[in-house]
Amino acid sequence: MTKKAKTFLVAGSLNAMLAVILGAFGSHGLKNIISIQLLATYNTGVQYHFYHALGLLAVGLLMQVHGETIWLKWSGWLMLTGIILFSGSLYILVLTATNWIGVITPFGGLCFITAWGMMAWSVYRKN
Repeated sequence: MTKKAKTFLVAGSLNAMLAVILGAFGSHGLKNIISIQLLATYNTGVQYHFYHALGLLAVGLLMQVHGETIWLKWSGWLMLTGIILFSGSLYILVLTATNWIGVITPFGGLCFITAWGMMAWSVYRKN
């Protein structure tokens, strides 16, 4: 197994675990403390966190099949950055009532979009 593939497989696995933990915390620890709207925002963060944890696993698996292409490397790093910016900003917004942090969220979304496009391009270009 290549070093980068292992990096993204471990990052994906740990992020999936963290998304489950944070999802359970939201469902059990926050549901009676915050408003329904804030809980929905928190759940959006968890949902996208989990999707992109799976995306990181896909990057690692594709690296095993196609090799460590520059497109897959960027895809993995952008997914990880997107998790931090998108989901992280939503978690902070909900847990601290720091509304200005919401301006960061779209940059995480842009990272996600770009990451999936790079993954598709990498697969498309491979013979």
